[in-house]
Amino acid sequence: MTHATKDVMQGGYACIWEFVVPAARRMEFERDYGPGGRWVALFRSAPGYLGTLLLHDDAMPGRYLTVDRWRSEADYRDFRTTCAALCDALDRECASLTLAERSIGNFTQVGS
Repeated sequence: MTHATKDVMQGGYACIWEFVVPAARRMEFERDYGPGGRWVALFRSAPGYLGTLLLHDDAMPGRYLTVDRWRSEADYRDFRTTCAALCDALDRECASLTLAERSIGNFTQVGS
């Protein structure tokens, strides 16, 4: 595992999402989904949250990935249970920023 991979996966669990964002909404999307955004502010309220990476696809300008890092799957599941209504409300508020979104999956770090 490279040093960069270890930095991304410093926690044992990651949730990765893909978003397609129209050109006119990219600045807003980056503000809300980036490291200082509303999603991160919500995640920070949860024990076990380690950080979010917002990645932009250089070959496809409207495509983004988020990598939300958690100490464990249990921490993530507890957050989703405890904050389900807040997540649903924020998701509805941010829906107009994207053309499409999909879960790439949830990943557990192998080795250390």
